[in-house]
Amino acid sequence: MADWEIRPATSADVEAVAELRALVLEADLTRLGRYDGQRVRQRLRDGFVAEHTRVIEVDGEFAGCVALRPAAGVHWLEHFYLAPHLQGSGIGTAVLSTLLEECDRENSVVRLNVLQGSPARRLYERHGFTLDTEDPVDVFLTREPRRTRAQTRAVRAAT
Repeated sequence: MADWEIRPATSADVEAVAELRALVLEADLTRLGRYDGQRVRQRLRDGFVAEHTRVIEVDGEFAGCVALRPAAGVHWLEHFYLAPHLQGSGIGTAVLSTLLEECDRENSVVRLNVLQGSPARRLYERHGFTLDTEDPVDVFLTREPRRTRAQTRAVRAAT
């Protein structure tokens, strides 16, 4: 696996993220009969919140992004895109594991949606996400928090 790091996003990252989103979602949205490149980019621009978004860099270069948005006692995992040439390299798994560990420390449920037929669904299911609902376009998944080692020790010490 290549060296990667994650950093907070800034408003200057929005166009790179919008372009990556259009590239990554094109095949799935085309298959679903819903691809419109301009709309895909604009929806990202309209919903981009730098304070909830992180940029993934590989060897110092932009390689992807992910957002973890707090909402009513849960976190929504959104805009998780990795450059196609890096998919399957283990970076996405490592980034997702890092984010889920953060949520576990906060005892937070994580929710997300993925497009029907997307291979990303398998990644999420391997990390404990289960089906909530689905429609012809979207699949909604949820992951309950797992106890951290420190939480497990605290429970054992209390009993």
